[in-house]
Amino acid sequence: MPETKTKETPKIVKKVKKASAVHFKSGQGKMYVKSTFNTTYVSFTNMNGDVICWSSAGTCGFKGAKRSTPFAATTIIEEGTRKAKSQGLTSVDVFLKGPGPGKDAALRVLKTSGIDINLLADTTPIPHNGCRPKKTRRV
Repeated sequence: MPETKTKETPKIVKKVKKASAVHFKSGQGKMYVKSTFNTTYVSFTNMNGDVICWSSAGTCGFKGAKRSTPFAATTIIEEGTRKAKSQGLTSVDVFLKGPGPGKDAALRVLKTSGIDINLLADTTPIPHNGCRPKKTRRV
């Protein structure tokens, strides 16, 4: 009997990054706060821009209208800074974005957290001339 050849599927090797004990080399990092009218997000990155840890209103247990409160924003920032400090963060560049109530609350919490603030920047996008207006209505 003739032997039938079966095709072997190639094995896929996944590359896995090894997690080191301290993600923030030299203790420096960046903090991005996005504060919208509905919720607040915070993410901490190293100086290369790799996200190390984050927090949001949903992960802190807030639901519905409570997500948009300044109290929720303070809780989010506290949890995020606690995670980042455990990873080795000591000084941070802060980038705030958005019109929500979480911006001011984020700064208040960050001042009392014990992390040094190197840079404070507001990166909220502002339209210079806006969109093209509608055509004028002719009756």
